Parts: sequence; structure tokens; C-alpha cells
Amino acid sequence: MLLTPGPTALPPSVREAMREELINPDVDPAFADRYDALLDKLATVFGTDDEIVVMGGEGILGLEAAVASTVAPGDRVLCLSNGPYGDGFADFVENYGGEAVLVGADYDDPLPVDELERTLASEAFDVATMVHCETPTGTLNDLDHALDLFDEHDVLTVVDAVSSLGGTPVPTDRIDICLGASQKCFSAPPGLAVCSVSDAAWERIEARDPDSLYTNLLPWHDAEQPYPYTHLTTLVMALDEAVDLLLEEGLDAVYDRHREVAAVCRERGADLGLEPFPDRSRSSPTVTAFHVPGRATGLQERLRVDHDVTLATGFGDLADDVLRVGHMGYNADIDQVERAMDALAAEL
Repeated sequence: MLLTPGPTALPPSVREAMREELINPDVDPAFADRYDALLDKLATVFGTDDEIVVMGGEGILGLEAAVASTVAPGDRVLCLSNGPYGDGFADFVENYGGEAVLVGADYDDPLPVDELERTLASEAFDVATMVHCETPTGTLNDLDHALDLFDEHDVLTVVDAVSSLGGTPVPTDRIDICLGASQKCFSAPPGLAVCSVSDAAWERIEARDPDSLYTNLLPWHDAEQPYPYTHLTTLVMALDEAVDLLLEEGLDAVYDRHREVAAVCRERGADLGLEPFPDRSRSSPTVTAFHVPGRATGLQERLRVDHDVTLATGFGDLADDVLRVGHMGYNADIDQVERAMDALAAEL
């Protein structure tokens, strides 16, 4: 049983969609029609009227493309962070010649909005980056105050919502570039990066005229040819079916299901003496990161070998200290979580 925070297990109908006869996306109008319909459905999931882009590549492609498309050499970018992916945005910025200013906090602390407020009061920035759900620590960040400040100071915002989009509400209508991916709460296969792009972001990208190729969003902003390269047809069909499942269930019902399953997971953990890595008020409904100092990799191996349950560990310094249960998308299921927690109880 795969219960990792992406890739998730796939619903049967999504697997079945991948069996559809292959069509050529460059010449068959049937693909273009289906792709256009998918963009409309994704806009509903994003909760925005902004343009939607579906790129062929894993979610990290979206993060890099957002930076490559908006950051010119010498641009100042504020990277607000309390986790590995927030820190990683600074690396992207520097790789594209920007000046990254990291306003960071410890990984088990909230976003440092007080320091952010002081920094914005004294320095000017072109772009800001931040992460909604830091999957490695199971943290869901409240972005409202930060978005207020960036709006007040006229800073373009880029948000990694890869592990929250489709599983919990995202304030997309206040974000210039909001990033998601197929293999997380959508429960489609890995391989597609999705994003919404505001008018202000397109204006900046057009003025920037990026010289990158595959990481350039600008070619996707062409009304006559909405996908500039041969698209990943089979993955698009799978994502289309996955999004249909979300919308058929209803987004409010989907969000309720994620909250309920997360609560069950954490209650079972508390019974075992385990607590989430951040406090419960900041834990994401899509993933629970249990703090198990020095035991994560051993537990992960025993769960996989002895119980056929695959969980994830942490990253970097937290690799052996955090054990993660991915209850997102198709995996936001009480029976699956109960089985995983029964196995964890047996091992503990």
C-alpha cells in the first residue's frame, strides 16, 4: 500500500484513462478540445480566472519555470521560508542571476512575518517566493498576512502549492503564479506541472522576455497554440480523469475528507505517543509528519517489508527524524490510514 505524500496511489479510473488509444496532440483536434476542457476544469480547482498552464514535467519544473520566467539577472527576490522547498527557491533565483534574500525561520516555526514586515519596510523587491504546504515537515503555512504585505509593496508573488492544491483551499486569487503538480492531491501519475498565471505575471514575463527554453512560460501564452511542444498525451488523459473525480465529489467535500482523515491519523498517532513535527494547528490536512527522532528510516523499512505499507521519511537533516503519512488525494481514505497506523502500532 503506497501511502506517501506524492506520488499517491492512482484511482482505478485514472489507470484506465492511461489505456486510451494514443492520439497525436499536434494534429488531432480531439486532443486540443480535451485539453481546453481540462484547462477550464483546472481553473475551477485553482479557484481563479487566471490563465492555466499544464507543462510536461514533474512539479519541480513549474517551480523553476516560474523563477526562470520572472527573474532577470540582478532582480531582487525575497524568498520567505520555513522549510526545504522555501529554501530551494533561493537556489533557483541565484541560478538565474537574481539576488535572493532569504527571510527564513526554523522548520518547526511559522513563517517569519514580523521579520518580513521589517524587511519590506526597508528594502525593495521585484518578486517574492513562498510555499503553502512544506511536505517534508507536514506544515501548512498561513499565507494571508504575507500576501497582504506583498500586495502593499507591489511585489509579484510565486507560491508552491504543489502539495496542497486539490486537498485544501489555496488563496490562488491573491497569488500571481500558483504552482501545482499531477502526482499529489490530484492523484494522477507524476509528469505534469500545472500553474495559474495572473495578468500582472504575464506582463512581467513579456517584459522580461526570458531566454530560457523549456523552463520559459511565455510560449504557453499563445492563444492559437496553447501547448508549444508535443504534449504528454497519456498523462494529460490521466489528469483529466483525476480532475473529473475531484469535481464530481465536489471541492468542499474533498476538503472535508482530507481534514477528517488527517484528524484520524493524528489521533491514532497521539494514542501511540507520537506528535506531528509542527504543532497540530499548522499541520497540513494532506500529510502528517510524525516526529520520531532517530527512528524514521528503520520504521519505514520494517513497515514496507513486514506490512507492505510504504511511508516516506524526512529530507536532509530530518531524514531519520520524521516519518510521513501521505493522506492526500486518493490516499485521503480512513481505511488506508487505519491500516497504516495499525502497522505502525505493531512496530512501535
